[in-house]
Amino acid sequence: MSDRWGPLDRLVGQAEALAGAWGARARASTTIGQERAILRLFGVSGVDAAGRPLAGTTVDRWLAGESRGLGAGITLPFAMALLEYDLDPQQLALDVATGAVDLALEAALLREPDRRAVAEAEASRLAAAAVERIDAERTARHETIALLGDSPRPWLGTTLHQPDEDAALEEAAVLIVAGLDLIRIEVPIGRELAARLSAAGREVPEWRPREGARGAPGRELADPAPIGSQRALALLRLAVDRAAAERQKYVRLATVIPALGSPEGAVVAAFERIDLIASDAIAEIVADGVEPDRALADHAFAHRLVRRAGTAIVVGPGPLVVAPDLSAGQPSDPATRAGRALALQLIGIALARDDGLPADQIVVGALPPWVADEPAPAARAIAEVAVRRALFPGHPFAFVEPAAGQPGSALWPYVQAAAAVHAGDLAFVLRQYDPWADTDDAEVQGLRAGSAVAAEAAAAAPPGPLAGLALEHARSMVNAGVATLEQLADHGWGTVAGDRPGAGRASARGLDAVAERTESFDPFEPLLGSRG
Repeated sequence: MSDRWGPLDRLVGQAEALAGAWGARARASTTIGQERAILRLFGVSGVDAAGRPLAGTTVDRWLAGESRGLGAGITLPFAMALLEYDLDPQQLALDVATGAVDLALEAALLREPDRRAVAEAEASRLAAAAVERIDAERTARHETIALLGDSPRPWLGTTLHQPDEDAALEEAAVLIVAGLDLIRIEVPIGRELAARLSAAGREVPEWRPREGARGAPGRELADPAPIGSQRALALLRLAVDRAAAERQKYVRLATVIPALGSPEGAVVAAFERIDLIASDAIAEIVADGVEPDRALADHAFAHRLVRRAGTAIVVGPGPLVVAPDLSAGQPSDPATRAGRALALQLIGIALARDDGLPADQIVVGALPPWVADEPAPAARAIAEVAVRRALFPGHPFAFVEPAAGQPGSALWPYVQAAAAVHAGDLAFVLRQYDPWADTDDAEVQGLRAGSAVAAEAAAAAPPGPLAGLALEHARSMVNAGVATLEQLADHGWGTVAGDRPGAGRASARGLDAVAERTESFDPFEPLLGSRG
């Protein structure tokens, strides 16, 4: 790898070494989120009698009575109970949630070799059925794209504004008619994160249906739901496919999964044919305060599922790291902040590759949004993208516009268009667009114009070497990235996240919900590959 911008090979080697050490431990661990996801894979869905997610209530009940703790996993006790009580997974989960069935009793039966053997066979059957459903959705994606045709890249996308199921379905249809190629949905936070935020005294955003909200027409359950729920996403996938058929171009769905939700988010993506998911374990640690072992283990599990499903993951451009500045009492320069973000992004992508995801299934966030608010933003943005292209050959890139009103948002479209010339393979550009406010088709044409011009410019005159401020920014960024990884290896997460990640922020979110696996049986291993 060229050293014109500094020690790129050293930077990559450091990131891969850290990812290798952390990833091995992550793949050998389970979490409360993984156990919820396993129940979802087995067919548990919906809510309990109190309106709480049923998979979560079932896992909580099991852990309350399970002396061996989280490491043993819920798979075999649940499979044993299915056979003992002759129930389907949904009904068993309801019975566990109400206390009618105690899985600790089923766990005791597993000490008998013949009982364990039949439980393993049942768990393997459930796993095979889940993977068969995942494979069917992956095939449906390929067949639908072949039938409708694919939009040329880069795809133009936007985020749904409407949180309610019925209004969001209407909004999605308008977006497709307007010419959008990708629709992104922000999934509401889960019950675990909400509880931890509340315990830490922080305000918890809670979805409540607007007045007059309704469920989707034609659905037996007509009560409203947030658009990020599994049942709403299933309906959205169908509605988007219908609208895309009229347009004769496939339209992709993407989800942004909140902290502590990646295992269940991956299950939903695999079952409901979500094409891309935001998956960034390092950002969860640094920006969201999730305990590192928990975040890494959750995302390792999610990677196994999306690899099989053919769902692409989007690893952001790296979190904004300010902890060293707070310790020093003075702000750092833009290149230093950029180097920290790049170093952490490198680790996130190395983790995904170690989990078996190919380069074309990992979309690289090309540009931190805050760069547009720095002095000489175009030169810095070009350097950011050029360095990433050198570091991530074979990976598609993506640009995500900051929300309206954020610093630099007004300048971002122009900065992005200049930097995109250096991006190479560009998967998508996500822009801010409100179809209820911007009803003119020219608005979408204008959004697409920047990407089209950048692609033409790159094809007509391939970008040359960096010079001036862009070269200076690239070199300083790479050196700062090397220094960040050295500090991280020597002194741990405190160097980028301040005090222990999560300290004072929901008591290290996830710390009490991760454990090394003590149960070696994994019914998904023959189908999804080894955990380790």
